[in-house]
Amino acid sequence: MTLRPDLAVIADHVASGSRVLDIGCGDGALMAALRDRRGCDARGLELDAGNVAAAVARGLSVIQGDADVDLAAYPDRSFDYAILSQTLQTARAPDVVLDHLLRIGRRAFVSFPNFAQWRVRLSLLWGGRMPVTPQLPEQWFDTPNIHHVTIDDFRAFLRERRVTVEGAWFLSGDRQRSSAAANLLAQHAVFLLQR
Repeated sequence: MTLRPDLAVIADHVASGSRVLDIGCGDGALMAALRDRRGCDARGLELDAGNVAAAVARGLSVIQGDADVDLAAYPDRSFDYAILSQTLQTARAPDVVLDHLLRIGRRAFVSFPNFAQWRVRLSLLWGGRMPVTPQLPEQWFDTPNIHHVTIDDFRAFLRERRVTVEGAWFLSGDRQRSSAAANLLAQHAVFLLQR
């Protein structure tokens, strides 16, 4: 099974045998890869009932829940990694969700679409409309993305909260971009964090 590029980066950087909580785990593709390739004890939290059923059908331990309200129930440092992939921009309170990630996990991975990528900028400039792209496939009125975050916004957000960035990867499709060109060229970003 081929993982989405941001999930592949995360899977490559999770230590073997780790305890992992995947928040917004979708159908469990990352969890299955971590279990099968890295021997991880992977657990998941997912809002969509259909995705929960698909993950459970893979033999994964996934419960239905909402990151905005259910993360408070997890004990401090109960996982080696807390993962939030392509979910931060959909959270009602991303600052609270990030605080919980860093409390629950010794380290946290966060990936998100870069709303400052050149195609998004160009769509707004020339068409005057919110873009619809393979990475952002929904129209403005039915998108789950309620916070339009850029790489520079996220870096500033982390600095204000004194969160340590252990690693950062900037992706266009499955190609990695340099840090200097990230905000303009990268479609997605992946950050490894620690407090």
